[in-house]
Amino acid sequence: MKAFASISLVLLGLLSSTFASPVAVTERDVSSSVYDDLVRYTKYSSASYQLLCVSPLGNTLVQSFSVGNTQGFIARDDTRKEIVVSFRGSFSLADAATDVNLFLVPFTSPGIAQSFNVHAGFLAAYNDVANVVLSTVKSQASKFPSYSVVVTGHSLGGALAALGAVSIKTALPQVSMKLYTFGQPRTGDKQWAAFVEKTVGVNNIFRAVHTFDGVPTLIPQFLGYQHHSTEYWQFSDPGLLTDPATTVKKCSGEEDSSCSDSILSTGINAAHVFYFGQVMAVNPLLCV
Repeated sequence: MKAFASISLVLLGLLSSTFASPVAVTERDVSSSVYDDLVRYTKYSSASYQLLCVSPLGNTLVQSFSVGNTQGFIARDDTRKEIVVSFRGSFSLADAATDVNLFLVPFTSPGIAQSFNVHAGFLAAYNDVANVVLSTVKSQASKFPSYSVVVTGHSLGGALAALGAVSIKTALPQVSMKLYTFGQPRTGDKQWAAFVEKTVGVNNIFRAVHTFDGVPTLIPQFLGYQHHSTEYWQFSDPGLLTDPATTVKKCSGEEDSSCSDSILSTGINAAHVFYFGQVMAVNPLLCV
C-alpha cells in the first residue's frame, strides 16, 4: 500500500492535469442550496491547512488545536448560528505515517467505547485532540444552545471529522449536527458505518467525492473497511454555462457502484486537491 503523499507535492500535478470525469452522468438530484453548502464547508476544510487562521471565513475563531500531528480549529458563525469543527488533512510525512497504519481496532475514545472497528492511525490521531474538541464544543453548546454543530475535513481530516462527529454527537445527543467530508478515505468497518449513519443520520451526512479522486477508495474493502452514507459525487466539473448543482449526484447506500466506487483508485491525484472551486490548502484569504 503506497503511503499518502504530502498534499503540497500533489499540488504540482494541477499544472499538468485536468479534472474532467471519464464517466458521463446526467442525473441531477441535489439542490442549489445543498451545492452552496458543499462549497462553504470545503472552504472551512481548506482553511484548516493554514498555519494561522484568525477568522475562519470571517467568523469567530473559538479554539485552534494542535496535538501530535493533528491540527484544526473550532469556529463560531453567529449569523448562521453554527459551531464549526474543522480538521486538517494530510500535510506532512508524519501524517503519511498515520495514514498507512491500516490495522482495524475497536473504537475507544473519551466518552465512548464500541465493539466495532476503525482505522488505528485515524483513531490515534483523533484521540490526540478529542479532549480539547469535546470540552470546547460542550462549552460553546452550553453558551449557545440554539446553535447547530457542523464537523468537516478533507482527506485525513475527513476521516477525523467522521470520528469526531460521532464522538461529539454521543456526548451531546441533543445538538443538531451535520457532517461534511471531502475526499474522505474509508475509516472503519461495516458496523462502524452503520453506527455513523444511526448516530449522525444519513440525511445529515455529506461525504463528497470529486470526480476521480482516488483517496476515498484507496483503502480497499477486502481489508474489512466500508464507507458510510451519504456520498455526494461530483462526477464532472461545471463548465462556464453549467449549473454547478447538476454536476453532483446524491448516491445510494454506503458503496454505490454507480458513483465514485465505479472508478479504479489512483491514490492521491489532482482531483483529490481540488474540491468545489477550492485548491485545498493554498488560500490564506479564507482565514480573514
